Amino acid sequence: ICLRDRDCISATRLDIDGLPVLFPYDYVYPEQYAYMLELKRTLDAQGHCVLEMPSGTGKTVSLVSLIVAYMTVHPNKLEKLIYCSRTVQEINKVMEELKRLMEWLERANGHAPPLTGLALSARKNLCVHPEVSREEEGKKLDGQCYKLTASFVRERHQADPSTPVCLFYEEFDSLGRKAASPLPPGVYDLDDLKSYGKQKGWCPYFLARYMLQQANIVVYNYSYLLDPKVAELVSKEFSKK
Repeated sequence: ICLRDRDCISATRLDIDGLPVLFPYDYVYPEQYAYMLELKRTLDAQGHCVLEMPSGTGKTVSLVSLIVAYMTVHPNKLEKLIYCSRTVQEINKVMEELKRLMEWLERANGHAPPLTGLALSARKNLCVHPEVSREEEGKKLDGQCYKLTASFVRERHQADPSTPVCLFYEEFDSLGRKAASPLPPGVYDLDDLKSYGKQKGWCPYFLARYMLQQANIVVYNYSYLLDPKVAELVSKEFSKK
C-alpha cells in the first residue's frame, strides 16, 4: 500500500513476516526487504545476526523502519536500539532517516510512536557555553569543560561563589535530573539537543548522557561502546542488560 502526501512524497506499508512496517519511501529494493525479513526473524529468535548490503542501498532506513515497527508491536521484547556510527555526518544521516520515518508514522496513524531517539557526540559538538564552545580543538574544550564542572570545582564554588562554574551544567544538575521526563518523546539530532538545551538552560551534552538509559534509540560513535575507557564513562550501564 502506497501512501502519498500533497507534495507527492510517498511511503509504503509492508508486511514483513506478519509485522506491519511503514517504509518512508515509495519503493523498496528486494535487498531492503530481505534485510528487514532476516532482521525480524533474528529478533523473534532473540539471537544474533550479521547482515551486509552494498553502500547506498538503504541499510539505515531499512533497519530503523523494522526496529521501530518491532518496538511498537513488541515493546516488551525490544526496548532499545544502540546504533553505532563513525562520523558526525553519518550520525546526522541516521537521525535524518529516523525523523522522516517518525513524520510518516504520524501522518499515517495520527500520532507518532511514544519513542525517544537521540544522538550523542563529543562535547565540542554539543557545548552551548558562550565561551567554552568557541574552542575548536576537542581536547582543549574538554579541559575547559572539566574546569567548570568537576566536583571539586563545584565544591569550591559553594564556599566561594566567585569560583566560575558552568551554569548550563548547574541548571541541568539541579532541575533536569529531577524532572520526570527531562526530554519529551521525539527524535533529537545534535542541533535539536543544542536548541533544547539553550531553551531550558541545560547542558545538552550531559542531558544526552543522562538520557541514554531512558531513550529507545541511541545513535553515537563506536568508541562510546567499544573503547573500554570511554565506555566505562558513557555506556557502562548497557553491559548490565
